[in-house]
Amino acid sequence: MSLQKHSGTPGSNLLRTLVLAVGLLGLSAVIVPAAAAQPFACTAGERPLRFGFYTHFEPVSYSDSRTPGSAGFDTHRGYEADLLSALEAIEGAKLAFSRRGIAVWNGIWLLPAGSEFDIVGGGITILESRTRAADGKAAVVFTAGHIAFRQSLLVRKEDANRLARHGKLSGVDRVGVLAGTTGEARLLEITGIAGAAGVLAVGTRVVTPRGRVVADGGAGYVIAAAGASPSLAGRRQIRPASAGLPTVIVFTDDAEMVEALADGRIDAVARGEVGNRAAAREHGNAFAVTALDARAETGGFALAARNAALAACLDRHIGWLTDGGRIGYSEWFGDASVFMQRARQAAVGKR
Repeated sequence: MSLQKHSGTPGSNLLRTLVLAVGLLGLSAVIVPAAAAQPFACTAGERPLRFGFYTHFEPVSYSDSRTPGSAGFDTHRGYEADLLSALEAIEGAKLAFSRRGIAVWNGIWLLPAGSEFDIVGGGITILESRTRAADGKAAVVFTAGHIAFRQSLLVRKEDANRLARHGKLSGVDRVGVLAGTTGEARLLEITGIAGAAGVLAVGTRVVTPRGRVVADGGAGYVIAAAGASPSLAGRRQIRPASAGLPTVIVFTDDAEMVEALADGRIDAVARGEVGNRAAAREHGNAFAVTALDARAETGGFALAARNAALAACLDRHIGWLTDGGRIGYSEWFGDASVFMQRARQAAVGKR
């Protein structure tokens, strides 16, 4: 696809760097500079951009069907789906997306570096470590953030006071995490099972399909949001050396993890607040959301590093749709048409 050159207007670099998560419960919006005075094309309009989306993160990004190959699997729903549709509706932007569902989370952000996708999304936290391939070379670039997250615990209602914060988790508790997510990495860091770089504490035992692995405190035993050591692939349980810390149960499916909480196989789910609050709503009074993390995360779309100009162009149009970051997840949750309303205002001469 032939891409238009970015105009290099003053402040365009700030759009790539000044990302500040603010808003209601840290989830409302992400502050970015406002869009340009006139809309402009991001592509030559020769073909749709091939967009891959994570199918299991309701309500941010999900599919009509959880079964790959089924009729509804590639039908995109949720916050990011509506944001993309609004981008397509902006007059003059020449943006169109051919959407395809992706059921596997691990390494999803690196897919645009290959030949199948131009851009991927699905509530992906922007991390510098996720921009590099296994060889350490730059592989992808993220758009400026359009949604903010905070980690949390989803617990049964009767355990809300007992597990009001991460520090109350004890050796009798079993916490579910999704492999390869910031939820997993952040839980390990907060509890002290791993350090800030993801290096597991000495004596931590990890159950894998090949048997039990015992960490020696070195760089060969790492679980981070950008990936894990090869010896820990397929991990099922993480058992800390300290008897006072919780056992971590590793899942590959969000729905199965929530079911495990409901039937008592685990005591908490360590996950972003958006997903946990959605699960709490779906289960009536059965669950509560606790232990809101003080650290905010920002999510965006990933593109190949060679398409940095396209990422910058998308940023400018997203900046318009979000009103410079003042419209975000909370506003969309209250009115799912909010981005489309902004897109329809984006006629030439009105920006």
